[in-house]
Amino acid sequence: MKRKRKPSRQTLLVLSALAARPNDWLYGLEIAQLTELKSGSLYPILIRCSERGLLESQWLEPIVQGRPPRHAYRILPLGADLLAQSHRQIVRLPDQGLPT
Repeated sequence: MKRKRKPSRQTLLVLSALAARPNDWLYGLEIAQLTELKSGSLYPILIRCSERGLLESQWLEPIVQGRPPRHAYRILPLGADLLAQSHRQIVRLPDQGLPT
């Protein structure tokens, strides 16, 4: 039985970066720069999100000859839906009685 977990803040950062450019393929380095996540956090998130169908990935041939192909990522509708749902939950948080 699978547990449904809330996505982590870092996962939401990654999905937000990809959702800002939904038609573009972004490299890991670009996502790292947008999210300020280190590779040790970023790449496991990208792998998990790919495995869960939240984003797609593919190898892109380099623009500059002599460079190796690079992995690129793009958000899928399921990832965009999860991101939107998470934003709605944040907006609907009840007032905690905190002083203003």
